[in-house]
Amino acid sequence: MIKVAFFDTKAYDRPSFEHYGSGQGIEFRFLETKLNEDTVQLAKGCDAVCVFVNDTVNASVIDQLYAYGVRLIALRSAGYNNVDVRSAFGKIHVVHVPAYSPYSVAEHTMALLLTSVRRIHKAYNRTREFNFSLNGLTGFDLHGKTVGVIGTGKIGQIFIGICRGFGMNVIAYDRFPAKDSGIEYVPLDELFSRSDVISLHCPLTSETRHMIDSSAIGKMKKGVVILNTSRGGLIDAEALLEGIKERKIGAACLDVYEEEADIFFEDRSGHILGDDLLSRLISMPNVIVTSHQAFLTEEALNNIAQTTVSNILSCFEKDGICDNELCYRCGSIEQCQKSRKEKCF
Repeated sequence: MIKVAFFDTKAYDRPSFEHYGSGQGIEFRFLETKLNEDTVQLAKGCDAVCVFVNDTVNASVIDQLYAYGVRLIALRSAGYNNVDVRSAFGKIHVVHVPAYSPYSVAEHTMALLLTSVRRIHKAYNRTREFNFSLNGLTGFDLHGKTVGVIGTGKIGQIFIGICRGFGMNVIAYDRFPAKDSGIEYVPLDELFSRSDVISLHCPLTSETRHMIDSSAIGKMKKGVVILNTSRGGLIDAEALLEGIKERKIGAACLDVYEEEADIFFEDRSGHILGDDLLSRLISMPNVIVTSHQAFLTEEALNNIAQTTVSNILSCFEKDGICDNELCYRCGSIEQCQKSRKEKCF
């Protein structure tokens, strides 16, 4: 029996993981607490841990897990910026879910954009109070506007397809352009200056952290709409707030926030929010914040559970490879084991 400590459990996690883990020789120990240096001892006696985006899996946590005999860190997400993959190398295998439902994230991104530019959120609140005035609800057509997409992996390309369906002009930036995609790639500064809408679909790395800062915002069109359904750390939130206050940014739609770890996924309605910056952003009439829910569809939850269970089983096979392993050996974290057809170490 493979024992797995399942951290940061939410009500929507259990049904799919219990379904796909049943009869597979996996015993999930569901824990509501997040994994960090203070809670790592809860993994004692387990063979693996299953973590999400706001769990802290730094070098100290990894050393503790290794000392407890944990052999696998299974991310139930695509992003892995919260895991020190370098420190895990040679000690604990790390796997992730590279694609659970790229449609869910791309569709949520467009939903945020439409809600913002057509003032749907404001109209909804008004009509519930029987206020049917149209004052202040004027939006703009997406048709003919230019959208700049940063990151053209699976999610980015699906979002591009949706935008094209609305008749938008698409330009993109990616360090590794998709071959034969028909996408117009431009330098990042050109994307900033030409785009009416900018949407982020890239991973958070040391190179992309705060790629949207005061300098980048200064290069953008007045009234630009910024969308982020990827990782909060891609945007310098203080610079974003200043850009909104200066009327440079026309609207911001955020499903992620850099300091979300102790805020998102929880009911804070009965408490005073201690994060002044997030409070000020939410108070802005042209800002929409959702709580990291872009992935949250039935299809995505099933795919996440199914892939995670498969990842766990593959890593505990004697001579098999770890499906979807994140490896630090050659620097190409997501690619090297695919060519070697073996585990990272």
